[in-house]
Amino acid sequence: MEKSDIGLIGLAVMGENLVLNMESKGFRVSVYNRTVEKVDKFVQGRGKDKNIFGARSLEEFVSSLKSPRKVFLMVKAGQAVDDFIEKLIPVLDPGDVIIDGGNTHFPDTARRTAYVESKGLLYIGTGVSGGEEGALKGPSMMPGGSPAAWPLVKPIFQGICAKVENGQPCCDWVGEGGAGHFVKMVHNGIEYGDIQLICECYHIMKELLGMSNEEMHETFAEWNKGDLDSYLVEITRDILAKKDEDGNYVLDYILDTAGQKGTGKWTAISALDAGVPLTLIGESVFARCLSAQKEERVAASKILQGPAPAKFTGDRKAFLEDLRKALFAAKVVSYAQGYALMKAAAKEYGWNLNYGGIALMWRGGCIIRSVFLGKIKEAFDNNPEIANILLDPYFSGKLAEAQSGWRNVLAQAIVNGVPAPCLSAALEYYDGYRCERLPANLLQAQRDFFGAHTYERTDMPRGQFFHTNWTGHGGDTVAGTYIA
Repeated sequence: MEKSDIGLIGLAVMGENLVLNMESKGFRVSVYNRTVEKVDKFVQGRGKDKNIFGARSLEEFVSSLKSPRKVFLMVKAGQAVDDFIEKLIPVLDPGDVIIDGGNTHFPDTARRTAYVESKGLLYIGTGVSGGEEGALKGPSMMPGGSPAAWPLVKPIFQGICAKVENGQPCCDWVGEGGAGHFVKMVHNGIEYGDIQLICECYHIMKELLGMSNEEMHETFAEWNKGDLDSYLVEITRDILAKKDEDGNYVLDYILDTAGQKGTGKWTAISALDAGVPLTLIGESVFARCLSAQKEERVAASKILQGPAPAKFTGDRKAFLEDLRKALFAAKVVSYAQGYALMKAAAKEYGWNLNYGGIALMWRGGCIIRSVFLGKIKEAFDNNPEIANILLDPYFSGKLAEAQSGWRNVLAQAIVNGVPAPCLSAALEYYDGYRCERLPANLLQAQRDFFGAHTYERTDMPRGQFFHTNWTGHGGDTVAGTYIA
């Protein structure tokens, strides 16, 4: 029997589409699923007459693969991955590769990489972004784990991933341990922020400007032709125009309570652990949490007072241009915060991340793909050590240009009681980051007053700490300085 180039376990939506993608690029693929009926259904259905082998046992699956074997797991993140690793280790040989393509939390990938390597095998944890369509036609892939495994899977991964200008693949090696899944986690966090920002623009258009679905559809269609050209703006355009069989807009009948799978929360928690102000993404997670409190919000709407229903009387065309600039500026802040988190993680875990390369990996195939990711790559090409992409001349110039409209949009939203937590968080971060002197001097004085936590002085070198006996009763004992 002809041996397969790679095997995939887990024939759910993403798994099936990845198999069809690999097969369409000239690779022979073996498939296995814990529920064998799924194997039969796939091989006799979407996989019929294709270069795909359906295995009915794990042993048959492993024996059908070329050596060194490459086993791609597309199973539910968590215990299921550990269970399959334990089943695979006894039937694989030294040098074989186990790949986890799920939305796994990066510490789990770091732990599994070390464990699998201790058994003589190689391990890859790869982010796979692009959803069902991306899996079938070309996803963005972010692999990390055992460096020795990368040459073994590189032709397959770069063969099936999305391509951008000059055929550049949206996949490259990210780093050791959990680096690949960390970058995918940040990608998902930025996705949370992008989605919430677009939703806030939709809300402002609907509630403040009183725009119809068709008018909003046309606006997003126009926005998608310029700086905001991106997958999420594109699908928002299409969602706004979609009608059901009765001629009603589908969007108007969808309950306003959002779900989440946890990757945005992981990103926010990682930022808190690293001391990185990931404010926009954090707000996007909390916005979903607030949306889930539907019954409470309905009750509160009957009790809590706000401004009278908005009646916009200004120049709507000019305001929409302000809103477009506000969305662009806030998106830039979202990416800036995400990159700041990756830089902090790289320092902590010893990863040598290629930040421009990551932007390129996100240029195609993935959910956050957008035109200005090319500008992020240029920023790191021009200055690989840049502290924050907001400092790049292109982005600092664009934000300066957007600033007046950005502030106008938020002023109107606040005055009229239309919530815009992420548009606001982005501006607050921008204003905080560009502020030479923040009121944290008072904060440090308060901490020293009640807890003797000490402070640094403006007239002394950094790293020297002082304490004031504020009440005259505290003495000279200090609590010491530390950062949690």
